[in-house]
Amino acid sequence: MRSFQTILVTGIAGFIGFHLAKRLLEDGHRVIGIDNLNTYYDVDLKYARLQQLGVSKNNSEFYNREVKSDTYEALVFYQLKLEDRANLPKLFLNHKIDVVCNLAAQAGVRYSIENPDVYVDTNVTGFLNILECMRHHHVQKLVYASSSSVYGNTDQVPFSVDQNVDHPISLYAATKKSNELFAHTYSHLFGIQTIGLRFFTVYGPWGRPDMAAYLFIDAITKDKPIQVFNNGELSRDFTYIDDIVDGVEKVIKTDLPDDRKYGIYNIGNSTPVNLLNFIEEIENSLGKTAQKIMMPMQPGDVNQTWADVSNLENDFGYKPATTISTGISRFVAWYKEYHDIDQ
Repeated sequence: MRSFQTILVTGIAGFIGFHLAKRLLEDGHRVIGIDNLNTYYDVDLKYARLQQLGVSKNNSEFYNREVKSDTYEALVFYQLKLEDRANLPKLFLNHKIDVVCNLAAQAGVRYSIENPDVYVDTNVTGFLNILECMRHHHVQKLVYASSSSVYGNTDQVPFSVDQNVDHPISLYAATKKSNELFAHTYSHLFGIQTIGLRFFTVYGPWGRPDMAAYLFIDAITKDKPIQVFNNGELSRDFTYIDDIVDGVEKVIKTDLPDDRKYGIYNIGNSTPVNLLNFIEEIENSLGKTAQKIMMPMQPGDVNQTWADVSNLENDFGYKPATTISTGISRFVAWYKEYHDIDQ
C-alpha cells in the first residue's frame, strides 16, 4: 500500500475523473488534473464539476494555464489535450508525479462511427503521449480506463479478462483495445507498471448526459418519450459511481501482486440488469411512467454486458455494494437538485 502521493488525473472534469479526484483529495493525496473540456456533451456540466472541486469557470477557460483550487490546497488544474506533444511533457517536467490515472478519452460508441478522427487523436495518440511522458520522466505506474466494449458481441458470459477480445464492433472499442496493447508494450520494454480497468456501464450523480440513465431520467421528468433499443432485449452491468471510485482508488494505492508489471481487470457490479427493469427502477424513483418508443438495435451496440470481477476482488479487495434501487434513487435526487426541480 502506497502512502500519500501526487497523482495525475486526466479527464478530471469528466464523470469518473471528477469523483475520483474528490475522493483522492479528501484522502490526503495531491492531485494534478487535466481536461480538454471538449463539447461532446454539455460543457457547462464539466465546468460545474470543476466548480465542485474549487476550480472556477473563469480560470479554467484558458488553455494550458495552471489553476489552483479555492477549495483543495492540494489540487491544480490545467485545460490541456492529451495529444499536445509540446505542453504535456512540460507538465511532467514541472511536477513530480507518482502515479498517472488516465481517465480522459473521447467517449461514446455511436459517436465514434461519425467522428473517427477524434477518437484516434485522443484515445490513441493521446494515450501514447501519456506513455512517452511517463517513460522520459520516470513515472512508474499507470492506471487507465479501458472498457467493456472490447468484448464485442460475445455470448460468453460473464465476461472474463481471459477471453479473446480481438473482434471489437465499434471504433471506440478498437481504440480501447489499442490502449491495452500499448500499455503491455511499455510495461515490457520500460518496466512501467500498467493496470487497465475495463469499465462496465457507470451511472450516478454528476453522470454523463449522453448515457442511458441520465437520458431516461431527463426524458421521463419532462414527459418526453424514451427510446428503448433492441425492443428492451438488452442487459447491462450497471455500476454505481461510488463502487467504481472505491475500486480505482484501491488500484492506485496498491501495486500488482508478484511484482507483475502489467494487468487487465474488469470493474463492474457483476450483476447484469435487463434494460426494461432498469427503466422500471427509474419510474419507481420518479413516481412517473415512461412513454417508451421501441427501437431496433443500433450499430456498435452489444446485447449484454456482465463483468467477472473475481480477479479485481482477489488482487485488490474490490467489492461493489450498491444496489440498482439505491443507486437510481441517489441519481434521481441529484438530478432534481442540479436542475432545481421541486421534489
